[in-house]
Amino acid sequence: MSKVVERVTELIAPIIEANGMELVDVTYKKEYGNMALTVYIDKDEDGGVSLNDCELVHRAIDEPLDALDPTDGAAYTLNVSSPGLDRPLKREKDFVKNVGKKVDVSLYKPNENVKDKRFEAVLKAFDEKSVTVEYNSKNITLNKEDIAVIKQAIEF
Repeated sequence: MSKVVERVTELIAPIIEANGMELVDVTYKKEYGNMALTVYIDKDEDGGVSLNDCELVHRAIDEPLDALDPTDGAAYTLNVSSPGLDRPLKREKDFVKNVGKKVDVSLYKPNENVKDKRFEAVLKAFDEKSVTVEYNSKNITLNKEDIAVIKQAIEF
């Protein structure tokens, strides 16, 4: 985690919680030629995050971020967004919600149990260090450090 992301997360998490929402993730990266600080928020009630919620959080964190100056004067665009349906599973809460559901898994490299780096499976269990999925009718346990991305499979 970069220093910018650490400093921003520490500052804004309580502000977001005070507004009835939860901080899911913070990213700081180049987008369309400019640096972007993106804050992902979520809430369980009322059908999830609305545009009004994003605007509320943006206004609540804008001034404190200016005072913190997490980028030491470097220009950036502040974005506040819902994490979306295709968000990676990162928090314990994300994994709990998806046990028994199909997930898309991307590994850094294939392993002895899975020939492909990308595959669809059913999330069976997890703990802080591993994830168990059912793939080709077999339960396979993967180390979290070997997983590049795991997210809920979107079916149409």
